[in-house]
Amino acid sequence: MRKVVLIVTFLFAGLATVYALPPGDMQLTLKQAQDYALEYNKNVKNAKLDVDAAQKRIWESIASGLPQIDAKADYSNYLGASMSIQFDPNQPATEIPFKTTANVSATVSQLLFSGSYLVGLQSAQIYKSLSETNYEKSQQDIKEQVANSYYLILVSEETRDILKKNLENMRSTLAKTKTMEKVGMAEATDVDQLSVSVSTLENGVRSADRQVEMAYNMLRFELGIPGEQEIHLTETIETIIDRINFTVLIDQSMSVDNNLDYKMIEIQEQLSEKQVALEKSAYLPTLSSYYSRIEKIKKASFDASPKNVIGLDLSIPIFSSGLRKAKVSEANIGLEQIQNQKDLLEEQLKIQEKQLRFNLRNALDKYTSQKENVKVALRVNRNFDLKYEQGVASSLERLQANDSYLQAETNYVGATLELLQAYVAWEKLLNNL
Repeated sequence: MRKVVLIVTFLFAGLATVYALPPGDMQLTLKQAQDYALEYNKNVKNAKLDVDAAQKRIWESIASGLPQIDAKADYSNYLGASMSIQFDPNQPATEIPFKTTANVSATVSQLLFSGSYLVGLQSAQIYKSLSETNYEKSQQDIKEQVANSYYLILVSEETRDILKKNLENMRSTLAKTKTMEKVGMAEATDVDQLSVSVSTLENGVRSADRQVEMAYNMLRFELGIPGEQEIHLTETIETIIDRINFTVLIDQSMSVDNNLDYKMIEIQEQLSEKQVALEKSAYLPTLSSYYSRIEKIKKASFDASPKNVIGLDLSIPIFSSGLRKAKVSEANIGLEQIQNQKDLLEEQLKIQEKQLRFNLRNALDKYTSQKENVKVALRVNRNFDLKYEQGVASSLERLQANDSYLQAETNYVGATLELLQAYVAWEKLLNNL
């Protein structure tokens, strides 16, 4: 039994390594990176706290209409002070001292009817829905950011690898050319041209290293981990692109009601409607009841006030010099503005759908074209390598072929990133992230 427990313990420990901060590398697929960010990103945490605060606000609204109990104690000592009363003009005044008093009282009150209370309860529920939708949008935003950072790292690393491989080939060509120069088979200008190309590629590699590190730092920030934490991405660009069915994806249609931005403005419209109802409720009366009991520990000699009191408070608004009407009108204007914003957002989302579909289709065509261009440029470059070694092609032609190949690789990598970014933007619009 103990052996089974140990096996299960080690199994869960292994599964948990991705979601902790290990001393070594964090091995992350794209989904694991997104899940980690959802758990530890500060913006997402704050959005979740907003949901918790909205829940507390609901109870705050409910509690304001439930029985309220207040206790009070008072003590008065007049320090020997007295009051002079002359009952007969022919007699001297009578001095009546103030007696020390001490009272303990308790009051129970209950709201019976209030229009603003009922509207406030409904508004608190709507506000919670707004907080939940905002939390969902924060999750969507961080997943988008993590995906783009993940893709940027992969593309940056591929760019660096291409430059490094090309630098190795160019260094090899430079070494061969120097040997050929010594035996008179190459000119000094050939060596100089190749040396410049090697230097340029070395600078490019160093720049690519910095770009990769910046991309990693961006991902670390989004994951909420320290800058010294090592990260290793376990997926490649090819595996990510291969699992996406772009043809089916492009043909999908957007439902405006499913878009989170549209959901949020719908909830804001509901809140504006409740604001109008709240201002209108100021025309309604407010009714509450109360019960009070006073225990007089020390009291005056003559005290006829009762210990128990029960009653009703009715407040009826009669005239406010147009204040309530102005507030209702202002709330109606706010509601109309939100409705206009809602209509405008719907139009923008429909335009955005067309634009993002075009961007995705165009990016896919560009990616496919650039992928073929790389194959052609690679064949041409290898062909000129052979020609140069055989003395058929000049060093200038060799460098031009190499530059064309590097440009094709650069265009391909750029098209790959453009395709993945267009894919993420499209998925976010459809609320599929």
